[in-house]
Amino acid sequence: MKKFTVLDLLGLDLKEHDALDLTCLCGRPGLTREITVQDLNRPGLALSGFYDKFGPNRIQIFGRGETAYLRELEDRGKTDTIDSLFAESVPCCVFTHSQIPTEPFRERAEATGCPLLQTDLATSDFSSRLIRALSNVYAPHETIHGTLVEVFGIGVLILGDSGVGKSEAALELIERGHRLVADDAVEIRCVYGNILQGAGANRALGHHMEIRGLGIINITHLFGVGAIRDNKQVQLIVELELWDSNKEYDRIGAEERTRTILGVHVPHLEVPVKPGRNVPILIETAAMNERLKQMGYFSAKEFNQSVLKWLESEHARNAYFQNKDRFRRDSHSDRDQELS
Repeated sequence: MKKFTVLDLLGLDLKEHDALDLTCLCGRPGLTREITVQDLNRPGLALSGFYDKFGPNRIQIFGRGETAYLRELEDRGKTDTIDSLFAESVPCCVFTHSQIPTEPFRERAEATGCPLLQTDLATSDFSSRLIRALSNVYAPHETIHGTLVEVFGIGVLILGDSGVGKSEAALELIERGHRLVADDAVEIRCVYGNILQGAGANRALGHHMEIRGLGIINITHLFGVGAIRDNKQVQLIVELELWDSNKEYDRIGAEERTRTILGVHVPHLEVPVKPGRNVPILIETAAMNERLKQMGYFSAKEFNQSVLKWLESEHARNAYFQNKDRFRRDSHSDRDQELS
């Protein structure tokens, strides 16, 4: 992974509830400082002189309390702990609530090349947004050849050999009102340890698709912005393969098959392709079935349980009638013996 610097942090394209709203107050020569961890630190203990277990490689967050304490330290002339803070070469300092650092603090930051950033967000809100952003930056990731679409709210990753019809199936799904996330190259990141987030590997190409015989088409221009989205959690994998008459395919679906990506197990279906099969409607049905599973309803297992109950009841009924016939025969035999 390439270096992630303070300048990269300022350049993150985050919108709405993810926006950090950061501006640089001073210390611009230090914008090339690298951010190596996704943890944050509020340096209250450090400012009081306690530097044991201090995290110098973390972004330092200054809320209202820390800013007020800075002013008190400088009013009392106790600036040695501030000098110790800048001696640690921290990546940057962020002042929340639009707080403005004192002039001596800014002068020390400028002299040591430490960037001072400011945001109008509250400390808790900014911290949660920054943790989400850094979690995404440092998340394990890999690029997979396939097509990612959102079908009925389920992120479906369509895999298969080149030319099997992945893009064509996705195009039909888009025509049916579903949304394209990425085609051909899908970058998948594992965030929060167990969530696979998929997006286009090359954002510059946007939401384009390559259709053999047509060439490159722009989904946004053809179907509108409602037919695309930037990223989506991967919740189901549908692998298309050419029909093999010698292979036995799953016909019941009682066994849950998964595929592991970046250590996360994702439900995996193999769908054979041959002329006459409507692959898009199969993918739609698979997505709806996956939603039912997430809601606690497993159609195949319920079918198995119903069959078992039917077999048990049929067996019990047969056993009952067999025992009843035997009882009648025994009764007739006893009566005949008494008459004789």
